[in-house]
Amino acid sequence: MLRIISLNLNGIRSAWSKNVLPWVAAQQADIVCLQELKAQLPDLSAEMLAPDGMHAHYHCAEKKGYSGVGIWSRHKPVAAVEGFDAGEFDAEGRYIRTDFGNLSVISLYLPSGSSSPERQEAKFRFLDVFLPKMLALRAEGREIVLCGDWNIAHREADLKNWKSNQKNSGFLPEERAWLSRVFDELGWVDVYRQLHPEATDACYTWWSNRGQAWAKNVGWRIDYQIATPGIAAMARQASVYKEQRFSDHAPLIVDYDYRVVSDAN
Repeated sequence: MLRIISLNLNGIRSAWSKNVLPWVAAQQADIVCLQELKAQLPDLSAEMLAPDGMHAHYHCAEKKGYSGVGIWSRHKPVAAVEGFDAGEFDAEGRYIRTDFGNLSVISLYLPSGSSSPERQEAKFRFLDVFLPKMLALRAEGREIVLCGDWNIAHREADLKNWKSNQKNSGFLPEERAWLSRVFDELGWVDVYRQLHPEATDACYTWWSNRGQAWAKNVGWRIDYQIATPGIAAMARQASVYKEQRFSDHAPLIVDYDYRVVSDAN
């Protein structure tokens, strides 16, 4: 089995202090996609640069203490690519891709629009430039898994209070319609929903720090593994890990009946 984990750390140094690495090691993960590093390379310790003997690749934001994504992998990737020629969003450290034979795994962190109207407009700009990118990725003919914090809940079942959030960033009609295009028009597969089509409370991956949201499980499903149909069909189990907390997000774990082949030395 190929085990892929996606986790928004809300700060790699904060999650490190909460023992995220021993947990990853215990999971025997093959590939770990990280979002919201909130650090730059000089801030990372030697262990963070080679965690538990894994290969680590990071795309940090130019702004200190902000955004950033990374991938840890047991196999050495043939290639690692930071950014997708997206200008302002590449400067924010939102995309990193690693290739292993015919498989590509991407860690992705979409902007959040909740802080201001200006950031919501930036989020819409990201969606505009990323949809053609997803079309181009499909055209490569490779197996691809896009892991990350998409900052969009797709369906009413994906958040507790969907009625009161219909005008809020993360559940806007335009955002949800964009995800529907990803699935229905471009042919990508929501792996968790493929395996758990009716899940509600168990599917949440993020909880606000306000109003006892975690204690009351008032959550949102905004972290996804979105894959090409071939490898999506090989997914055998998917779960959200909630026994320990490393950030305001929970790890999304998916096991695929797929063998990684890497030509890297």
